Amino acid sequence: MHEIRHSLRGDAVVLMGKNTMVRRALKGFVADNPEYERLLPHVKGNVGFIFTNGDLKTTRDRILANRVAAPARAGAVAPGDVYIPAGNTGMEPGKTSFFQALGVPTKIARGTIEITTDLKLVEAGAKVGASEATLLNMLNISPFTYGMKVQQVYEDGQAFSPDVLDIEESQLLKALSSAIATITTISLAANYPTLPSIIHSLVNGYKKLIAVALGIDYSWESIDELKDRIENPDKYAAAAPAAAAATSTDDAAPAAAKEEEVEEAKEESEDEGFGGLFD
Repeated sequence: MHEIRHSLRGDAVVLMGKNTMVRRALKGFVADNPEYERLLPHVKGNVGFIFTNGDLKTTRDRILANRVAAPARAGAVAPGDVYIPAGNTGMEPGKTSFFQALGVPTKIARGTIEITTDLKLVEAGAKVGASEATLLNMLNISPFTYGMKVQQVYEDGQAFSPDVLDIEESQLLKALSSAIATITTISLAANYPTLPSIIHSLVNGYKKLIAVALGIDYSWESIDELKDRIENPDKYAAAAPAAAAATSTDDAAPAAAKEEEVEEAKEESEDEGFGGLFD
């Protein structure tokens, strides 16, 4: 608690109290602020409040970063799987029976007990037995960490799970784009104009106008070139290779000029070298 308060100093305030008093205080504010009533179901168990005007994700990360390693205690619920690593324990052979009682594979090496393979001693969610706790303490293994965790986040009258803080901006943009695409598809299928679909409706309408104009021989300025391309495809087909050839010629000309400059520079340098030798 001290480390958490220290890390949040200046950005957040940690407030702890009896749940009965906290609920009574919240009920006193419900008349003026009805949204506070959403906090009442979460005031249960060993909980407290952290008040901040800063970034919620940063505050959550600071809280979770300050955790303390602690030894296993008999009767405690394991928050995660506990493993005993293989290796030499440094214990005398007289304690072999203790390992055998717990099903730990061992052998005697150089006068000490050695664990041959990694072993899962306690599963996550199970209670730690007295024998398991004793063995872990004998091996100087502190498998658990203790600290605070965020149960609920309250902001602007809404209470939500802290998992929401892990949502990245890219995920929100992807979800928004998917929703816009769905609305656009439904609007076009139902022939019901909406803001996302209106641009597609205009483009589709213009395509239909072009198709009708080509069918009834009706033209306007923007469609004249298209109609000319349809009526005279050979003219545009011949123009395309010519344009490509002109482009390749233009590219080749600077290259040829550059080669000539290199040759001239080479000849000049050779002449200067020859004259300087006999002078």
